[in-house]
Amino acid sequence: MRIDNLKHKFPYKYIKLLLTFFFFGLAVRFLFFHHSLPLQISTLLESPFPDKTTEPENPTVSQLVPQELPVPKHEDQVSQTDTEKCDYFNGDWVPNPFGPVYTNESCNLIEAHQNCLKNGRPDTDFLYWKWVPRDCELPQFDPQRFLNMMRNKVWALIGDSISRNHVQSLLCILSKVEQAALVYHDEEYKSKSWLFPSYNFSMSVIWSPFLVEAAIFEDINGISSAEVELYLDKLDNKWKDQYLNFDYIIISTGKWFLKSAIYHENDTIIGCHECPKRNLTEKGFDFAYREALKFVMNFIASSNHRGLIFFRTSTPDHFENGEWFSGGTCNRTAPVKEGEMEMKYLSKILRDIELEEFAKAASEASRNGVNLKLLDVAPLSLLRPDGHPGPYRQFHPFANGPNDKVQKDCLHWCLPGPIDSWNDIIMEMVVNG
Repeated sequence: MRIDNLKHKFPYKYIKLLLTFFFFGLAVRFLFFHHSLPLQISTLLESPFPDKTTEPENPTVSQLVPQELPVPKHEDQVSQTDTEKCDYFNGDWVPNPFGPVYTNESCNLIEAHQNCLKNGRPDTDFLYWKWVPRDCELPQFDPQRFLNMMRNKVWALIGDSISRNHVQSLLCILSKVEQAALVYHDEEYKSKSWLFPSYNFSMSVIWSPFLVEAAIFEDINGISSAEVELYLDKLDNKWKDQYLNFDYIIISTGKWFLKSAIYHENDTIIGCHECPKRNLTEKGFDFAYREALKFVMNFIASSNHRGLIFFRTSTPDHFENGEWFSGGTCNRTAPVKEGEMEMKYLSKILRDIELEEFAKAASEASRNGVNLKLLDVAPLSLLRPDGHPGPYRQFHPFANGPNDKVQKDCLHWCLPGPIDSWNDIIMEMVVNG
């Protein structure tokens, strides 16, 4: 219909009047909605990481005592989150007045050196934050749903002491539904297996700090008597021999490659890292890390594994004013903002190698039908310098006075603590395939 004909059927002045009312209504709606936004929400969006810990009114964060949260109700509906569009690792730590889903008293699986509250840590604000991705929803881990999904399945977390730290967190959350029974441990209690009887669900942690074969010469306090003998082209049989038995795997490594070591390939010594008393070529830890990780990733990518494998990036430490051996501390009590804290040089080297070798392996894995995913917890962990035991890795470290010389732990994580949020991400990645 032509416009000039339309004008005759519907006078133009009425059109102008209708448009005037329409735009006036839009303006009123905009003004009303804008001014009705609560002040605390707009403030939170502007500054998700305040310089000082924000305290919500009634009760304040510092007054809150950790309470056990109710287990989320199981829902059969699949999450609407699209993993292809969602970057779970790009987000913010935001205040969470509800606190952790478990407490250090409700879970008896926390190792002593991560039980920060029992050891006397005086502040509790570090418990009241949660990780929130910027582009999608991240529901709280649902232990009932998880256990229902994992009937007759087997999980393994393979790596160093951070993997042990992580498995404790996961077991503590699942204990809200059922207590796991310890069914295996090695002589040093570094590798363990648990069973959830009602679900025939098994979970193991396998101590393999290098993932490749290694001869380690150190005492219980980590004092070395000789360099590590590291075989860069031989997988550690502790996990390799069981590999196809696991339905789900979280595999990781990292910090141990910084140690002094002699490197072997093809049953021949090819060099070392920090071995001045040996007449060997200095290869550097980065060479060894790349060679070992490439070998591990090639094995995974070309395997017949048909479950789900996560490669977890190594987590940064937060020693400030020194290192673990030179008086370094981690006394912060709140998260930092993105860009406020730089990852240390050595951690950056490890991370770059991890991301490069994973990218190569992921392409090969996809071609071979191996489900390999990146669990990149390094960026979100970098923002939590407040989450470590520090001096509270031991029971009441300052019982004899504040000037006692105490070893600090700024690498592992308090439980409950930031590591619990890793499980929220894992749950969504499992649910969404």
